[in-house]
Amino acid sequence: MRVVSLSAEDDFEGWRDAARALAGARVAPSDVVWQVGDRLADLFGDEAMLPPAAPRALQVPRAFLDLAQTVVLHGDPERFALLYTLLASGPRRIDDRADPLVRRLEGMAREVRRDIHKMRAFVRFREVQDADGVRFVAWFEPEHHIVRANARFFVERFANMRWSILTPELSLHWDGEALAEGPGASKADAPGDDPVEDVWKTYYASIFNPARLKTGAMLKEMPRKYWKNMPETALVKELIAGARQRETAMVAKARSEIGGNIEGAWAALRDEAADCTRCHLRKHATQTVFGEGPVDARLMFVGEQPGDQEDLAGRPFVGPAGQMFDSAIGAAGIDRDTVYVTNAVKHFKFEPRGKRRIHSKPDAGEIQACRWWYEQERLLVKPAMTVALGATAARQMLGKVVTITAARGRILELPDGGRGWVTIHPSFLLRLPDKARAEEEYAAFVEDLKGAMKALG
Repeated sequence: MRVVSLSAEDDFEGWRDAARALAGARVAPSDVVWQVGDRLADLFGDEAMLPPAAPRALQVPRAFLDLAQTVVLHGDPERFALLYTLLASGPRRIDDRADPLVRRLEGMAREVRRDIHKMRAFVRFREVQDADGVRFVAWFEPEHHIVRANARFFVERFANMRWSILTPELSLHWDGEALAEGPGASKADAPGDDPVEDVWKTYYASIFNPARLKTGAMLKEMPRKYWKNMPETALVKELIAGARQRETAMVAKARSEIGGNIEGAWAALRDEAADCTRCHLRKHATQTVFGEGPVDARLMFVGEQPGDQEDLAGRPFVGPAGQMFDSAIGAAGIDRDTVYVTNAVKHFKFEPRGKRRIHSKPDAGEIQACRWWYEQERLLVKPAMTVALGATAARQMLGKVVTITAARGRILELPDGGRGWVTIHPSFLLRLPDKARAEEEYAAFVEDLKGAMKALG
């Protein structure tokens, strides 16, 4: 009998190294005991820890490693043994999707991925004060060992704030520069309600539409076990019983009810968009790319959709077209820090070509699906002038198909009372092969931007 002691419940590297050595030495799965820590060492004594046999060359498919890395995070205590059984039975067994063992492991992987998604969607931070100032603390109870695997997501998403996520198994603490782990906690260690939740509840009430409610689907995506940690779920019963008002009217009402805290409402809207499921583009994009800039900006720019670099960074207009945009608005005397910049479509649509992701134009359905987010941004920002960059943006702004030639360079009255302006998308300039033509079009683009500023007054 061989006992393998892993350092933690999610110790994939330890399992991988041990499994590779055991399989190379042709050790049968029935002769291996997998454990976390040293619980069995005293029981079996030295006899359990036999020296490894001479290893043999072992080639493992990438698909198996990907599967194993996810399944190791599952809560089933048999997961290590099941994975080793699959490995020891031959590297190609994983290709048989009808195999009961393969199906069981793939089902476990799906459950882990779902739990990872739940943590990202349902963690709710509450503000507290500690010795170093403001810290945001959240409580979450995962079903599987996913906390470390999710750490990078929260570090990247909340890089500029100090936060802690408490779970029964372990805790994560981010100070703005380094991530630290701590012991598990209890729900009593997490704070109760805080004033920020009033803003969130107001926004949630403003967008809730009972006519769209599908209770079965809601419970499938948001099981009741998470409700106790989410302030907005306390409102659901009351909201269902209320009148079925139009969503946009509710958001407009929220502007006054929030008491001027439009930034809080905007942050809630951005967080809601992060989990958008209104169209299929979310399945392939890295993340939602929401708008950014002052929420009281008088000037809003609307592009087409995120590009490759925007998709990875999570910010609009940071790639080559964004650099062209920054150059042009600078030449027009516009400070980017004073304007709100967003896109008609919030997810990157692309076609894979080898290792590259090539931009693909959004279709009518994808533009319409994102119209909700665009309209809510406008309701909160209330720009005096909106500049549509390209035909897709113009279609979103005006609600109909228009050509750049017909609409360019003139004031357009918008239904919500603001003014619109249409010009080219900066990516158009990047596609011009002739240098002289490119310089000419760039100059015209700058003049368009100056015209929008003049019309803004």
